[in-house]
Amino acid sequence: MNAPALIVRRPSVCPHDCPSACALDVEVIDNSRIGRVHGASDQTYTAGVVCAKVARYAERIHHKDRLLRPLKRVGPKGSGQFAPISWDDALDIVAENFLRCERDFGAESVWPYHYAGTMGLVMRDGLRRLTHAKRYSGFFSTICINTAWPGFTAGTGKLTGPDPREMAKADCVVIWGTNAVATQVNVMTHAMKARKERGAKIVVVDIYRNDTMKQADLALCLKPGTDGALACAAMHVLFRDNLADHDYLQRYTDAPDELEAHLKTRDPQWASAITGLEPAEIEAFAHLVGERKRTYFRLGYGFSRQRNGAANMHAATCIAAVTGAWRYEGGGAFHNNGGIYHWRKTLIEGLDVVDPNVRVLDQSRIGAVLCGEKEALCGRGPVKALLVQSTNPATVAPSQEKVRRGFARDDLFVCVHEHFLTETARFADIVLPATMFLEHDDLYQGGGHSYVMFGPKAIEPAGECRSNHDLVCALAKRLGAEHPGFSMSPREIIDWTLRESGWGTLAELEEKKWLDVQPAFADAHFLNGFGFKDKRFRFKADWATTPFANIGLMGPWRDMPSLPDHWAVIEAADDEHPFRLATSPSRGFLNTSFTETPASRKREGRPTVMIHPEDAARLQIKDGDVVRLGNRRGETRLHARLFAGLRRGVLISEGVWPAAAFLDGKGINVLTGDDVVAPFGGAAFHDNRVWLRPA
Repeated sequence: MNAPALIVRRPSVCPHDCPSACALDVEVIDNSRIGRVHGASDQTYTAGVVCAKVARYAERIHHKDRLLRPLKRVGPKGSGQFAPISWDDALDIVAENFLRCERDFGAESVWPYHYAGTMGLVMRDGLRRLTHAKRYSGFFSTICINTAWPGFTAGTGKLTGPDPREMAKADCVVIWGTNAVATQVNVMTHAMKARKERGAKIVVVDIYRNDTMKQADLALCLKPGTDGALACAAMHVLFRDNLADHDYLQRYTDAPDELEAHLKTRDPQWASAITGLEPAEIEAFAHLVGERKRTYFRLGYGFSRQRNGAANMHAATCIAAVTGAWRYEGGGAFHNNGGIYHWRKTLIEGLDVVDPNVRVLDQSRIGAVLCGEKEALCGRGPVKALLVQSTNPATVAPSQEKVRRGFARDDLFVCVHEHFLTETARFADIVLPATMFLEHDDLYQGGGHSYVMFGPKAIEPAGECRSNHDLVCALAKRLGAEHPGFSMSPREIIDWTLRESGWGTLAELEEKKWLDVQPAFADAHFLNGFGFKDKRFRFKADWATTPFANIGLMGPWRDMPSLPDHWAVIEAADDEHPFRLATSPSRGFLNTSFTETPASRKREGRPTVMIHPEDAARLQIKDGDVVRLGNRRGETRLHARLFAGLRRGVLISEGVWPAAAFLDGKGINVLTGDDVVAPFGGAAFHDNRVWLRPA
């Protein structure tokens, strides 16, 4: 008889780009495979809950199509025709091409391009160390945070807020601009606890009736890009009906009287015409948050992915200041806790060898960069070589027609380090197999909570997979790059980073599994003052001096409103493009991760576009029909899904599907723009005007 399998539980951390950054208990079978993945029950934010796609992670890490050997392209670019090659030969080819480009075109012709395929600090950010040591073109990360974080800190001065576990102690939880059921399930854990134990009301503000909105006591389904109008009208009612906390306003804010006067004309009728909400819905929202002082505003990324996203985020935070919600446990506004960790990442990123004269290229404008647009190249020479790690720009980046033209260049050398043969990998000259999070050590922080966490290696890497750190160090040796981090192990780098950042040692963290660094109540609630010299919350945003202004102001930032308002800069529908399209996250995928796993593919089915039945009837479109979506950037074909849970004139396409899943082989991001968004760049993924026709 065969001996029974040995199953042990080992701690880990989910590495995926979700603010929950869940603490995990992982079943390891015979020290070689993983079984079920569980949320850690003894970590108070994760609280034993993990999303379904991570729970079945064995599908992904042991997938039959996972890349296990280095590959060299033997067919045309994009064909997916490769032959196996040894690691040494592959690394030699990469190094030879990088050195050739450096010799012929300068070091800036090489662009290491990475993102959040892993959120581990060593594996995600270590490529920057090679970038800085070699003086390669820098990487300006703009896809996700550049509209959200400045919008939040414009009022608070700091990227922090009330302990997210306080949602369970709220009398009202406002979940705004995030489909938490699909993208950060632990928000629902604490919100539902507040409902069960305190009778709390749950408000959801979004642009369609998603799974989170179905849980709401008050569901506000508004038109995309109109959140600022809702916030202004709610504050109008708060002032009008004496629900504003005037004592708090005088003690803690900069211009309450000016704000009140400014809002006089921004009443629910004004906002109704902009948002599509009924005035009564806006009145009900304002009274709910005004009367329940322990209101916790959990503000997501979704509603900031508009051309007016930063202004909308700022307007939403202002409501908590008008009500004085910051005073109370279970009250205030929260977006991300990134400001509490004070990492010293010198060793991880090579910050001690940064040359400020080296150009920094915009992640969101990779299409323009690769197509040689002068402005995108900062007026300098072309990019001739790419090293892509932990991201899939040939599917994810905006303006996909440009992106694919750029990747198809015969004079562009591309190396991709990946788990699967993604669409970006199919354009590569060399493809290298990468470890997944349970196959290496890494250090993590929670954006949606307050834990520093260590994710130890649990099993040996599959096949010939190597970690991001191992690849960077091996290339550095061949390229003549010098830095202490290239000769250190991940564990050594983690230990140094923890010590230098004031978080103790790796041995201490391993023993504890995680470290809760949530600031004291008074600091988290800004009762000791906000993050500006005068310590006051800013209703009057100064976009030129707000935190993150040091990265450089971009886009039409001079036109941004100072006081909260509806900034009408969104890509409005017109006669040629009568619909507004948002490309919202799906429940089964996370960006392009999990698009290859069977359970996720089965759940999501196929790419669809949601359309209101009345709009569909006008166009003689039935449920399941093939339709064509397009605008000046491109067009694609997919299936229609009739859905009454959105506003007329609004379309929703969930999930970042591989282009091959679409009927024309063109993914949804052919429709998204790469124009620079104010105030600090970024991509307006949910802000697209389109036409829709029967195919």
